[in-house]
Amino acid sequence: MDNPFMARAIRLSLDNVLSGQGGPFGAVIVKEGHIIAEGVNRVTTMNDPTAHAEVIAIREACGKLKTFALPDCEIYTSCEPCPMCLSAIYWARLPRVYFGNLAADASRIGFDDSSIYRELSLPLPQRKIQMTQLMHEEALKSFQAWQENPNKTAY
Repeated sequence: MDNPFMARAIRLSLDNVLSGQGGPFGAVIVKEGHIIAEGVNRVTTMNDPTAHAEVIAIREACGKLKTFALPDCEIYTSCEPCPMCLSAIYWARLPRVYFGNLAADASRIGFDDSSIYRELSLPLPQRKIQMTQLMHEEALKSFQAWQENPNKTAY
């Protein structure tokens, strides 16, 4: 099934590789049948490990719409989202994701996220990255202030 939004995400991913600007990933965010934001992988050009296509597209869409949530939008991405991008999609409250390549396809060309998924399922002491809790009581004060703030914007 041909889809112009998926075709655009795929085109962005291919153009990104051919231009030498980044990895083979592209994403578009659509609202009411119109593309409102686009993103491509810029990890190496921006020296930013979070500069994935989906994250860049979400940032652009939120900026244009002046909101932190995108419940009336959809995202089309050239590849099944990685753990970070999937988390960003959940945080942005995008209700639907369309993707081209599978995570397994990305793994075969060196973009393997399986170790991250495995790490997330481990108890903190067993993870490769050492996780140490410090100053818990002091840190709780900001949570208490949040709970007590009548003017907060819940998200």
